[in-house]
This record gives sequence, C-alpha cells and structure tokens, in this order.
Amino acid sequence: MNYKGYLTKNLPAIVLSLFLLAFFKNADAQTFGGNPPSLQWKQFNTPAARVIFPAGMDSTGLRVTVLINRINNVVKPSIGSKQKQINIVLQNQTTESNGYVGLAPFRSEFYLTPQQNSFELGSISWSEMLAVHEFRHVQQYNNFNVGLSHVLKLLFGEGGQAFGNALSVPNWFFEGDAVYNETLVSAQGRGRLPYFYNGFRGLWAAGKVYNWMKLRNGSYVDYVPNHYPLGYMMVAYGREKYGDTFWRDVTHDAAAYNRLFYPFQNSVKKHAGIKFSTFRTEALNYFKQQFNDAAPQKTAKHFIADEEFPAFVNDSTIIYLKSPYNNIAAFFILSGDKERKITTRAISQDRYFDYANGKIVYAAYRRDLRWGYRNYHELRVVDVSSGHERTITSKTKYFSPSFSADGKRIVAVQVNPDGKAALHILDAQTGKLISDLPNNARLFYTYPKFHGSDVISAVRNAKGEMGIVKINTVDGVQQSLLPFSYQPIGYINVRHDTVYFTGTSGNNDALFALAINDKKLFKLRSDLKTIGSYQPAVSTNKLAWVGFTASGYRITQADKRDIQWEPVNAENLPGGLPDYRVSSLDKNTASGLIGVDDTVYSYPVTKYKKGYNLFNFHSLIPEISDPDYRISIAGQNILNTFESNIYFNYNRNEGYKQAGFDLIYGALFPYLSAGADYIYERRRIYRGSDIYWNEFNLHGGLQLPFNFTRGKKITGLNVGTDVYYAQTNYQDGFEAFNRHFTYLNSYLSFSTRIQQARQHINPRWGQSFTFIYKNGLSLSAHQYLASGTFYLPGLWPNHSLVINAAHQEHGLDNQVSFSNNFPFSKGYSVENLYRMDKLGANYHFPIAYPDAGVANTIYLMRVRGNAFYEYTRASDFYNTGNKFKANFRSVGGAVFFDTKVFNETSISFGLRYSRLLDPDLFGGTGRDRFEIVLPVSIF
Repeated sequence: MNYKGYLTKNLPAIVLSLFLLAFFKNADAQTFGGNPPSLQWKQFNTPAARVIFPAGMDSTGLRVTVLINRINNVVKPSIGSKQKQINIVLQNQTTESNGYVGLAPFRSEFYLTPQQNSFELGSISWSEMLAVHEFRHVQQYNNFNVGLSHVLKLLFGEGGQAFGNALSVPNWFFEGDAVYNETLVSAQGRGRLPYFYNGFRGLWAAGKVYNWMKLRNGSYVDYVPNHYPLGYMMVAYGREKYGDTFWRDVTHDAAAYNRLFYPFQNSVKKHAGIKFSTFRTEALNYFKQQFNDAAPQKTAKHFIADEEFPAFVNDSTIIYLKSPYNNIAAFFILSGDKERKITTRAISQDRYFDYANGKIVYAAYRRDLRWGYRNYHELRVVDVSSGHERTITSKTKYFSPSFSADGKRIVAVQVNPDGKAALHILDAQTGKLISDLPNNARLFYTYPKFHGSDVISAVRNAKGEMGIVKINTVDGVQQSLLPFSYQPIGYINVRHDTVYFTGTSGNNDALFALAINDKKLFKLRSDLKTIGSYQPAVSTNKLAWVGFTASGYRITQADKRDIQWEPVNAENLPGGLPDYRVSSLDKNTASGLIGVDDTVYSYPVTKYKKGYNLFNFHSLIPEISDPDYRISIAGQNILNTFESNIYFNYNRNEGYKQAGFDLIYGALFPYLSAGADYIYERRRIYRGSDIYWNEFNLHGGLQLPFNFTRGKKITGLNVGTDVYYAQTNYQDGFEAFNRHFTYLNSYLSFSTRIQQARQHINPRWGQSFTFIYKNGLSLSAHQYLASGTFYLPGLWPNHSLVINAAHQEHGLDNQVSFSNNFPFSKGYSVENLYRMDKLGANYHFPIAYPDAGVANTIYLMRVRGNAFYEYTRASDFYNTGNKFKANFRSVGGAVFFDTKVFNETSISFGLRYSRLLDPDLFGGTGRDRFEIVLPVSIF
C-alpha cells in the first residue's frame, strides 16, 4: 500500500478527529439521570445565578446565593463586567468533594461533602469555597465570549465558545485565577497554604528543572504538580507586578484572537512588555526564592511511590500505604528491612487508614446501584496477618475511622446529606452503631481519635477556623483543647496524654504536640528536615511522619530522644498564614467577603420545576467516529435528566446518508428513549451482488443502567430493549423486497475490572461481555451477536494481554438486513455474512516515555506497542445456493502515541500494520494494510 498517499489523503480527517475529540465533548463531571425522582428541588433565582438545591437545603442555597451576588458586584471588574445567568445545581447525595462549571450546556454543579484533609483545600466552609472558586469560572466564561470565540459561539453554540476558549486561554489560567479569587475574598484560600506548593518545592529541592511543556502536561514516570499551583503562581505574580486589570486585558485579547497564532502568549507579551517565556520564568522564580530554606533532597531519577499514613506495630515494625505508578495502591508491612504486601486497597476517595491490634480499618467507596449522584463510604477491616478483608458497614457515609486502644470500638465521621457532621461510635466487629454523639456546636470533624473513653478531633467551625476538641462519648459535651484559628490542623494521633498533629506554621506544615491535661503546646523539631510533616505516628521510642519529595511522599523515622520539643504559645499556632509576598491580596476591598452575614439578605425561594427547559439546545457538534461522520444539534436540561439530539450522519462504509433525532429521559429508574431517522442509499450483499434501498426508522425503548462498583472491582451492567418500526424502499429491480416491519433490538452489556495504576495500559484483570439480539416481530428475521473481551496480566506490571472472542449469526432467509456490529479481523473489508466467528489476541506493552513536545501544540507522554493475531471464520451462501466458507486471518502490530493536545486534552492515536494471511474477498488487493487508529476505551 502507498503509505504516504494514505496519509496525504486522510490527514485532514485525522487532524479534525483529534480536534473534535479534544474539545467537542460534555464535561466529564456530569452524571446523566443521577438523582432519584423522589428528590424535590427548590431555587433562588437572581440575575447572577439560579441556585437549584434539594428541599431542606435552604440555608446552604441561601448562603451560596448571597456570596455569589456579592462577589458578582465586587470582584468582577478584575476579569470583566459581562454577565449571563448561570444555573448552579447543589448535589448533596454524593460523598465526593468537587465542583465544576461547564459550557455546552452552561451550568455548574457543587458536590457538597467536604473532604477531611484541610491542608489541601483549606478549612473554609466547603459550600462557600465552591461558590467563590466556581463562580470565578462563570465570570471567566461570560467575559471570554469575545472576538473569534464569539463567532464560534454564533456558529456552533456554547460548544463553539468552549472550543475557542480552550484553544486561546490555558487551563492553568482558569484554575489559577479561581484559586487567586478564593484567596482574595477569604481569610485563607489555597494561595496561603504551604501544602499547595509542596509539589514545586519538592522539584526545586531536588534540583529537577522540567521544561514548560512537561510542567504543563505531566508524566507517566516523574512526579509533576498539576496546573492549579502553576496557575496560581503565574496569576498572582502577574497581578502583583502589573496590577489587578492585567489578566483582564490579557485574556480578553487572547479569547478574541487578536493574534491568531499563540494568542495568549502574544497577549502577555503585549501587556507585560516581555516574552511569555521570560514572564513565566520570572513568575516561578518569584515563588522559588521564598522556599530557599528547604534542605536539598537526594531523590531517585523518577517517581518511586507515595508512602503514607505510617502506623507502628512496634519500634521495628511499621505499616503504611504504598502507591507506585506501576501497581495499585496496597497496604504493606515493613519489619527491619523486609517488606511484605498485606493486601490491595479497595477503591477509596482518600488514602487514610488506622491500625490497632493486628487490624486495619479504612473507608471504601461504593456506587449506588442506579443513581449516579448517590454513593457511599463503607468501612472495611483488614486482618494484617492473613490479608483477609471484610466490610462491616453498608451504604454508610463514613470518613476517617479509628480504633479504640483495645480495638473493640471504632469512631468515624458521618457526613449527612444536609451537610451536618456527626461522630459515630461503632462496634469494631459488627459495625453496629453504638452511639451518635450530639453536635450542638455544628462543628465539622476531621481525623477523630479515641482517648480512653473520650474522643479527640480536629474540627472546623462555621467560620472555617480550626481547633482541637475533646468530646465526652457519654453526654457529647465538648471541651476545647486548642483555640480556633484559620491555620489548618489535621492528622491527629493520640498517645497516652499527648495529641500529636500537623498544623500550618508559616511557610511549612509542621508537627506539634499538645498535652491534654495542662494544654501546653510544643512544636516538634528534628534535624531530619522534610517538606511538610504530616501523618505523625508514635511508638514507645520512635516518631514517624510523612514528608514530600520529588519521588513521592516518604516516611521519615526518628528516635524520640532526637526530637526537640519547643514550647510555644498555646493560644495559637506560631507562624500564621503566609501570603508569599503577594501583597495584592491585601489591597482589594473584597478581602474578607466570605464573612458577610446572610441574615440581612432576603431572596424568595420557589419550587424548581423538573420539566423546565427540557430541550435546552446548546451546541452544534461535528463528530467523527470512522466510518460515521456526523453533525448534531445537542440539547440537555439543567438537571441532566433529558438529552435531545437532531443529527445528520454519513456512513463511509456503506455510503448512506442519515437524518434523525434521538431523545432520552433519565429521571425514572429505567431510561426512556425514542427517536426517528431516515436513511438514504443503504447497501448490502444479496446472493453475491450489491443491492440498495432507503429506510425509515421509528424507535422507542427502555434501558436499565446498573452500577455494582464496590470493594476492589468496578462493575457495570446495562440492559435494554428498543422497539423499531422500519419501512424499506428498494431500487433497481428489487422492489419486491419493499416492506414495513417491526423488530426488537435487545442488548446486554456487562463489564468488571480491577483498578488501574497510572502506568497501566489496560486493567490487569477484567472482563467485558456484550450480547445483542435483533428479532423481527412482523416478519421472519433475526440476528444475534455475542462478544467478550478478557484482560489478563502480561509478563511485566505494565504489560497487558487482551483476548477477545465473538460470534454473530443472522437468519438464513432474513427478509431484512440488520446493522453489523461484529468486530471483524483487523485489516479486512467487512460485510455482514450469515455466520461469523472470531478469536483474537492482543499484547500491549510500553515502549518509551519521551516526555517531549513540539511548539506547545502536541506533547508525547508515552509510546506503546501492540502485537496481535486475529482469526475470523465466516460462512454465507452464493446466489446459486452453494455454501460459502472463508477464513480471514491477520497478524500485525501497532504503535500508539499517548499525547496531550494544546497542553490540556489527552488524545491517543496509533499507526497499525496488518498482514492479511487470507485474501480480502470484499475489498482491495494485496495483503498489506496500513491504518491510522483513534482508539476508544472499552470501559
């Protein structure tokens, strides 16, 4: 085959495919039909935002509404004054801590459960932090609808603006500007938290100097901080040096494409007067100079593993969680220099665990069977000696469980859907609830620990300040041990009458010890300096903690006698919160905005109708999924329970044209779907000859999507059936075949797999099964397909063996032809034959990790190979009635490239060579095939 000619001919389609895959897609965070119909919704409707929330969450909805409207009036001049109302949905059924703003459609969701780690995101009220951070994204999108981005919106709707903004304004600015905003309007914010900078501090201390594209895109072999701290340092430096309106001017020009190529970089050069490369170097150096006190680190060449939450069995034996890039996170025990794996950790949203008396307890993630926004944290107990693991609670929402000293009880934080937190005391053997401690002060608990019969916990109050309290487990009375402040506190560990914990102290998160009886406070110092000191563990003679390095979180152990106990003022932690020389944070009148009183505001609360704006067409979306080339008008309502599409499609294989619409409603237990389409010039083989027809289809059906994800497996089942009415119109002498008919299209798909480590190409264990049965109701016709894919370990941890098998068969005298979903052997032209059987094997393996890019356009993270052999046996009948049988075998290999496009979006594509071992009876001549492949994950 003329490979160069193939590339020349198909390159435009290939490039367009990459663009479409990169930008014309819905936000990953969205969950279709994720709430049960029993959930009722209310709203506060203001010009800045419609805040939609479940009934009973009125106070949270009001707080978010008040903050957003004040921020909209006070802060918007720094990004622009354009305003378009955003719909914000508050989700309270999930255990996840997240939020997003998306275009296509323009909406936002807040996932309201706070996380336990106060060092990472801060201790400010989670709903308030989401309002401040996410509404900044709203202001960004409203003011980036300019110039060419606006033209794209006129042509393609909100998806067009998303495309234009993503190409012109980098994601580090979106997030860095939002982090700056949360730091500006509160007494805290991530810009003041040392934890936020640990990644870059680790690189600087290790002397690792990565190029800009690597910092932007990450790596499979090296630790690279994400774009949040990178963006904040860039944004903060820009405002510090060039003023509060600098980024408004830069981003306006960039989103408008005042310079068509590299619009953002050229805009920085225009408004700063220096090259963008110079600007970014100066910005990073500005912050690097503030951390020059960190001791130089000797680290490995590449990332090794995170080692976290050390727990002493005795002075010489320690248990910890280990998370490398080439294996799933697992619990390990180290005795002397001998390390033994205990068991793989189940799917979890954090890495916390506790140990006592030969047992480990932690909270594992579980999905609801049907409702995607509803999930759970269930407690699991591991026997260290045997590795045996069992679940002791069901459908709970527990965080940070901890054993009592005798191992008979567990205390855990229960986070309720209304946002309130409680401490639950449980039986460690059965998981049965013993007591639910009252929380009249409405504190949010983190990392509770037993102290005798009492419980000690780091807590957050309504202002977002943190302290340490002791709770009597009999009457729930709370006693303050450490006064409240905005400095984060966490990772509590209690031994005898001393509380060991981590607290923010100036530029570092440091270890402290608090005497319970007399409340004396000490800062713990050691010659073994680390970047941050987290998760303290104490034995008879030793102290261990976790610090950050460029090769992962590492456990440091020290003899107690080598630890210096420095007395400090027990009224507050020393050092305060740093601003890292960003004085612009103190120059704005918005500072402290979060502390505003809600009671002076009055917004009417009304019912939000679930049927409001159901169709909500938002984008014109072109799609390429070869052989189908499609353009559609997409609609989605705000509650994400109804999707609508009007489309036109061209199929390259058969050459037919198709126009139609599809609707799907997901607010009930089954999905309900309906649609219609008209297909022009379909083609099939009949008795050895091509025949053509036009077809009209009308369909309706229901689908049951089940999610059984729990423990260590990710499992899903999808069952459904559709009723189709079809009318065919044959041409060129085959008019006798014209008919109208109905048929059922029934399907079942099931997949299960274990978790994947960062470097895994495929899951090391997994199965996927599909069964599709099409059966005529008004005439004689049927076709069924059964296929399965099996994922197995390869020779090395990052290798993968994939076995696939399939069988498809249709009726001998079918009066109609059904669409063909059979996975034919690679390289061959495909026809829908009477009977087809397929068996194939694919071996996947990494080749290289280049970590290299070109012109800030495409970045190559990994090159991987795939060797395959596939065998298809097919049979049919000639027009004479004689039986036709043939083999279709192919062998070959492929090279795939895992890339980042425009420093933001992951795209994988490959070059595949197939050697046909049998003639291609339905296609071209020759035995060699070269293809360019855009793979799609089976899961």
